Amino acid sequence: MATLEFNFDGLVGPTHNYAGLSHGNVASKKHQHSVSSPRYAALQGLEKMKFVRDLGIEQCVLPPLHRPKLEFLRAIGFSGTDSQLIDKAFAADPVLLAICYSASNMWTANAATISPSADTADGRLHLTPANLVTNLHRALEATDTTRILRAIFADVQQFQVHDPLPATAAMSDEGAANHTRLSGDISKAGLETLVYGVSHLDPSKPRPEKFPARQTLESVTALARRHQLHEDQFMLLQQNPGAIDAGVFHNDVISVGHENVLLCHQWAFANQSSTLKQIEERFQAICGGELFVIEFGSDELPIEDAVTSYLFNSQIVTRPDGGMSLICPADCEQSAAAKACTDKIIQSRNPISEVHFLDLRQSMNNGGGPACLRLRVQLNDQQQSSFHQNVRLTDALYSQLTDWVMKYYREELSADDLRDPKLITETHEACDALNKILELPILQSA
Repeated sequence: MATLEFNFDGLVGPTHNYAGLSHGNVASKKHQHSVSSPRYAALQGLEKMKFVRDLGIEQCVLPPLHRPKLEFLRAIGFSGTDSQLIDKAFAADPVLLAICYSASNMWTANAATISPSADTADGRLHLTPANLVTNLHRALEATDTTRILRAIFADVQQFQVHDPLPATAAMSDEGAANHTRLSGDISKAGLETLVYGVSHLDPSKPRPEKFPARQTLESVTALARRHQLHEDQFMLLQQNPGAIDAGVFHNDVISVGHENVLLCHQWAFANQSSTLKQIEERFQAICGGELFVIEFGSDELPIEDAVTSYLFNSQIVTRPDGGMSLICPADCEQSAAAKACTDKIIQSRNPISEVHFLDLRQSMNNGGGPACLRLRVQLNDQQQSSFHQNVRLTDALYSQLTDWVMKYYREELSADDLRDPKLITETHEACDALNKILELPILQSA
């Protein structure tokens, strides 16, 4: 068996809601306090997973984290029964309750940064769970995400699941949303690009003024070091500070790369022209062959349209026939500028031969498109059978998970519904039922 790319998509949790907790995420703030549909969100995510699987791409599922995170409420001084905790937190500040109920781990591009074994000095696949310290609701994910990844990738001969980087502002890490691996033959060494928004230790370097930069130069430097990447096989690139201030909170909102294709907006990187030239030169030296850079300027796609359509948060996959497919949110089809860009991609000389538009409205309302929902893991022939196989999507598992969602998920969820103590019981029951399907004991509610 050859090295294959597996997509691990986050299964949307039963407490999916619109609390608007993510500062700098335009869509999240726009839909704050709207009524969500956890059931519809989970079904949309599952349909997207099945669509990718039906293209012939390996697809897996990452489970939602156990919510509500009542340990958080106890840690900050609340006490009492579960229902009393919820009432006290809501009375003190409804945002605290929303934080403990957040289902944001559905965006698994933020779960971890991954370097395949072809790039690492010890020949193992390295995973570093993101600490996500920029936002409190996301920082609560790191410990549980680490446990889940260690349960799935338990073979220490093949995988190294590190602890998250220290939970400090200087080491702020948002995972694969700021990481792209370019390659020729994916079984051979590739070029890993790690994108940062700011240097924490050097205030003289450029930085955004309106919204926070969520990835630091210090964190990406540490990731390259702990993953044992060869010095000539990675690049540390700065995201355009102006793009961050325009709502591009992660680099995967303005750029997406896959194998020998790099699709980006002209605002993706600082010093873009010279940066793209350096990427092409380094790619040629490491991988050989041509790197297809597809760049759109503001005259073709204004930065505002890039953010609202999420064209660059699309997912590029390689089909078994060798051709590439671009999987876009339906918003790209509804935006004249974004649709013109997808048409141009198909008409231009590059490996992408087809475009698909998927309805991911529930996720998009919170600022997450196709690329946000998936974590890419490139596995060699030994590793493909070494991880926990029950998370591998099959027709049977898709059917089981669809039935599970229909049974346990609410049709609608509002901010006031988070005060309902029945929601705790429902999510516990859902968690225990999912454990029986995926056979991951760490999912048990007690």
